[in-house]
Amino acid sequence: MNGKLGFDPDKYLEEQSKYILERIKDGQRLYIEFGGKLIYDKHAKRVLPGFDENAKIKLLSRLKDQLEIIICIYSGDIERNKTRHDFGITYDAEVLKLIDDFRSYELSVNSVVITRYTSHPATDAFITKLLRRNIKVYTHQKTAGYPTNVEKIVSDEGYGANPYIVTTKPIVAVTGPGPGSGKLATCLSQLYHENKLGRKVAYSKFETFPVWNLPLKHPLNAAYEAATIDLNDVNMIDSFHLEAHGVKAVNYNRDLEMFPVIKRIIERITGEESIYQSPTDMGVNRVGFAITDDEVVREASLQEIIRRYLIAKCDYKVGKVTEEALSKAKLLMDDYNLHEEDRKVVLPAREKAEQENKGNDENGQISVMALELPDGTIVTGKSSKVMDAASACVLNGIKELAGLADELHLISPVVLDPIQYLKCNVRRKDQAALDLGEMLIALTICAATNPTAELALEKLSQLRDCKAHSTILMNKNTEMALLDLGIDCTSDPVFQSQNLFYV
Repeated sequence: MNGKLGFDPDKYLEEQSKYILERIKDGQRLYIEFGGKLIYDKHAKRVLPGFDENAKIKLLSRLKDQLEIIICIYSGDIERNKTRHDFGITYDAEVLKLIDDFRSYELSVNSVVITRYTSHPATDAFITKLLRRNIKVYTHQKTAGYPTNVEKIVSDEGYGANPYIVTTKPIVAVTGPGPGSGKLATCLSQLYHENKLGRKVAYSKFETFPVWNLPLKHPLNAAYEAATIDLNDVNMIDSFHLEAHGVKAVNYNRDLEMFPVIKRIIERITGEESIYQSPTDMGVNRVGFAITDDEVVREASLQEIIRRYLIAKCDYKVGKVTEEALSKAKLLMDDYNLHEEDRKVVLPAREKAEQENKGNDENGQISVMALELPDGTIVTGKSSKVMDAASACVLNGIKELAGLADELHLISPVVLDPIQYLKCNVRRKDQAALDLGEMLIALTICAATNPTAELALEKLSQLRDCKAHSTILMNKNTEMALLDLGIDCTSDPVFQSQNLFYV
């Protein structure tokens, strides 16, 4: 970590808000689709050092009196428990979190739309949960004729078959927990119904990536591809924009493929020629104009490509992504001549593990985690009978930050022994070792009477945005504890044991 910034968040907010407001005309309702994450955009924060992860929601909060939000989620993502990596929670749980977050900014949540709905126990249970919390829910079926039969799409059999979502504000932000949530289809369906009601409506898209006015092969745009390997997104030159404006612009394959259809659908709905001549025209994306240090952004983006590849390897190991997706992640690594060890914490973790495991049998493998501190120092921690590798590593990290000796014990046996007794003899767990969450609780208890432990505990906040790497796949509890601390951790695709069941 070098602390260098490459992005001006204030300029970005100014530029983005200016160009959004230009899309609103007198008496016209604007449906604006939010590509990427509307809140807690961790990807943008990683690749654009200086980016405010909540920039979009802060922008919308300025317009809260004129705005309401529709949240879309694809029913198939509920059925297969699709997970958001940044928080380690499923897409349906993310919808609930989004509602809470929007309410905390005093933003009005209109409803939740289940897109491409098919009845399934998990989906129907989620709908019931929302309804019982007094949240309006709409279900949209797969649109008849989509994507080629425009006449059928723009008819009572197509968009007309969807229920109209009653909206009252001039700006309607349409978002979702991730890509493929059905945001575009929801916007167009609403345009159809609004037009039938005789209202003036418009559509636009709030874009973040790819960045249209950067080179096609810029690492920032490649990092977007790495982040969407499961969708098979490919960055391309926007041929429509080049032909209409004589300017090279970068977009991605899905937008380019669908633009002629979307343009015809909008023209069919409104009965007027579309003002948009390219998919880039449809988007509001001012990211490129707020970059202040291209080299810093390039380096951060290359690191994100490595990070995404390591994640893809783990996801492939546990069956979450296909071999094709993993191969694409590897091709991106090769395109930029990147290696796993270029992530600074990878090699120290692996070397420490190799050293610790010399002579150990296969069932006694010691796992290791390496953590890069804010000043660039690398600390490691290994698994033991007392605590797991993540616990040891974080503890060693805050000791280093507090200037405490490595051999100093911060957790008293008076606290440690009862926790281990509880785990083994009451909860009947196989391992007595404290996981990260348990270690932090134990440390907090010790800090009440031990000033040295209190000093170390105070350093935890300095670990936010630090990078780490584990030589084994982490369990859910450890993943969530690391996320809570704000530590960006990757893993090797190695199971902790030969057991098939693990949590």
